[in-house]
Amino acid sequence: MKMEIDGRGVKIEEGQTILEAARSIGIDIPTLCYHPALEPLGACRLCSVEIEKRGRKKVVTACNYPAEEGLVVSTKSPDIIAIRKMLLELLLARCPEEGRIQSMAREYGVVKPRFVLEDERCILCGLCTRVCDELVGVSAINVISRGVEREVGTPYRELSDDCIGCGSCALVCPTDAIKREKNIYPTTAEDIAELEDKYLVGERDEELGVYNDIIAGKAATGGQDGGMVTALLIAGIENNIFDAALVVQRAAGYNAEYVVADDVAGILSARGTKYLRVPLMSKLEAALKAGKRRIAVVGTPCEVRAVRKLQQLWDLEREYPGAELTILGLFCFESFDYLGLKAYTKRTFGVELDKAEKTQISKGKYIVTGGGKEYSCDVREMESEIREGCSFCDDFASRLADIAIGSVGSPDGYSTVIVRSKAGKKLLDATEFTRAEVDKKEIAKLVKFKKRNADKNFAKILEGL
Repeated sequence: MKMEIDGRGVKIEEGQTILEAARSIGIDIPTLCYHPALEPLGACRLCSVEIEKRGRKKVVTACNYPAEEGLVVSTKSPDIIAIRKMLLELLLARCPEEGRIQSMAREYGVVKPRFVLEDERCILCGLCTRVCDELVGVSAINVISRGVEREVGTPYRELSDDCIGCGSCALVCPTDAIKREKNIYPTTAEDIAELEDKYLVGERDEELGVYNDIIAGKAATGGQDGGMVTALLIAGIENNIFDAALVVQRAAGYNAEYVVADDVAGILSARGTKYLRVPLMSKLEAALKAGKRRIAVVGTPCEVRAVRKLQQLWDLEREYPGAELTILGLFCFESFDYLGLKAYTKRTFGVELDKAEKTQISKGKYIVTGGGKEYSCDVREMESEIREGCSFCDDFASRLADIAIGSVGSPDGYSTVIVRSKAGKKLLDATEFTRAEVDKKEIAKLVKFKKRNADKNFAKILEGL
């Protein structure tokens, strides 16, 4: 098919938009809300062009209008330039401090708008909500309210229990609005480096992150692998390092929830790994509001990232005087959906997950013990049960935690412990355990594997920026 853009003929394929056709011959049409990996929305209207079809002219948005045989398009007519100039003047009035808006406005001769609207950052392009929904699959944020109150936010504007802090929304945001949101936790590579410098102490290893000690440990308390998570928490409570711990405890059946444990019995009742993503941030906020101040938080890498980002965004000392968090991060390759995992276990092994005596993921195997028998399968066979967003997480070894714990790299019956901060070192020194050597290469292998998988997914976003 053929059409004409600014007097130049262009061959087009079925399914192309005017914007794609124009870019294929080097004609630039400005956009703010467009990304090639996402469904076009036409929210910012800056890609407006004039089309002529069967002798009739009209203005359309190029990003989502289909290219057609015989279509005549003008991207720079006086009317189109006037429309873009007005749009940029309104955007500059809404977001006067945003560099990208300032730069685009200058291109069209807009230096100072005639209007005074507000000092905003968000231009309501919807890129952040669409990447979270369409690519990451988490849908932690959306556009809420209507009219002049329209904004991007979380449900009921509360702390998100869904956001995994992958930073995809921050990458596509044409301003820095999304980075200022305090109810979600977008964490870019620059944020991670800043958080490591602020909270961690030790040598920086390319695969393992910042750490000052790494050991294999086995405690007498029992628990998953060497029981080191349980032992560390008990030591923290008994040595007055923290007053309470947020731990995951079994709820009905195999389902789980975060609870506040402030004694040894509460910590012992939470022993064992639950391979589910469990809402954390709302429970942490509730604990702080209830008067808890020195709190240990046990979480997976995405939860650790969220807690650190919250520390970065909030002034915890001002909001909650005396607040002090100690973060214990777990090694994690992926987490599972409860209902999906339950159905898979029943379908594959004939075992009711809620009645299983033990579940474990070890050396690439999902292992279930039920009725006195042990069943296992390759974790790679369970891809359909993995929670949304896990494929965008590039952190295996909880690199932002004070102390990270897992089984990879340690002998059977031991836990690998990576100490990343002074708080982590203090906690390990207070804990009794038997020490062994760690194979760091085993950890590095999984770190690189998970990062490589995440990088493939992020490539779709980065290529379109």
